[in-house]
Amino acid sequence: MAFDKNNDFSRKMYKGDWKCGKCGAAITELPFDPDPARIDQIMCRDCHRQRQESKRSY
Repeated sequence: MAFDKNNDFSRKMYKGDWKCGKCGAAITELPFDPDPARIDQIMCRDCHRQRQESKRSY
């Protein structure tokens, strides 16, 4: 299915009070419901972006 700019596609966001597992930044909204057993592995947008960019450089 192609993306249609006229569609109102919005991802469900989950609100909470978390901290980035890498830098400690506050996270108040996520596009997924985090697994409590892996809460220490959540990353903020900046850390996640850096991780993705470092994977691409290999």
